[in-house]
Amino acid sequence: MSEETKNRCRLKDLPPEIRPRERLVRDGERSLSNAELLAIILRTGNQNETALELAQRLLYQFGGLQGLYQCSVAELANIKGVGMAKACQIKAAMEIGRRTFESGRSEKVIVRSPRDAAELVMSEMRYLDREHMKAILLNAKNMVVDVITISVGTLNASLAHPRECFKEAIRQSSAAVIFVHNHPSGDPSPSPEDISLTKQLFEAGKLLGIEVLDHLIIGDGVFVSLKERGLI
Repeated sequence: MSEETKNRCRLKDLPPEIRPRERLVRDGERSLSNAELLAIILRTGNQNETALELAQRLLYQFGGLQGLYQCSVAELANIKGVGMAKACQIKAAMEIGRRTFESGRSEKVIVRSPRDAAELVMSEMRYLDREHMKAILLNAKNMVVDVITISVGTLNASLAHPRECFKEAIRQSSAAVIFVHNHPSGDPSPSPEDISLTKQLFEAGKLLGIEVLDHLIIGDGVFVSLKERGLI
C-alpha cells in the first residue's frame, strides 16, 4: 500500500477546515450534511476511501438515510469497506435517533389535532417498507394511552380487519382511537380500499362505544387525515 493511499484512510488526515468532527464543534451538528454525520459515526475509512468518501458511497448505494434505516446489519456488513463493526455502529446510531423521537410516547401526550397524531408516529412510519396499521389509543381527555401495531401487510395493503382493529382498544378501555397506516410509496393519497375501511371502522366504533376520531395515512413527511377529507 502506498503512503498516499494510507493517508486517505482517516478523517484526521483531511484539512482541519473540512474535517466533519471539527466542523461539528465549530458550527454545530445541524450544519453538517448527512454524509459528514455518517462519517463521524464510521470514524475511519478503508484502504481506498476516507470515512467521508465511504459515507457518501453508502448513502448513494442505499438511496439516502431511509435506505440505511431499512437495511439489515448483514446487508451493511457485506458492503465492501464496511464490515460488521461499522454496520453495528450505523444501525445503533439510527436506532438511538428513532428512540429519541419515540420517547415522547412515555409522556402524557394530548392529541388536539390530526397533526398531533401524525407527528406521534411520523418518524417511524414514514420509513417502513410495508404497510403497517397502528392504533393510537386515547382516554376520555384525549391523552395517549398507548400506540399499538395492529397488522403488517404487503407493499400496498395493510390487510387489517375491523375486528382486529378494536381488540386492544377494548382491552385497555379506550374512550377513543385514531387509526394510522402508512403508504410505503410516500404518497398518502387514500385509495378506494382505504376509504372503505375507514367507513367500516367508524361504524364498528359506534357499535362498540369507542369513538373513531380519525384515520390517518402517513407518507414521506406528509399525511392525510380522512376526517379532514370529510370521510368520518
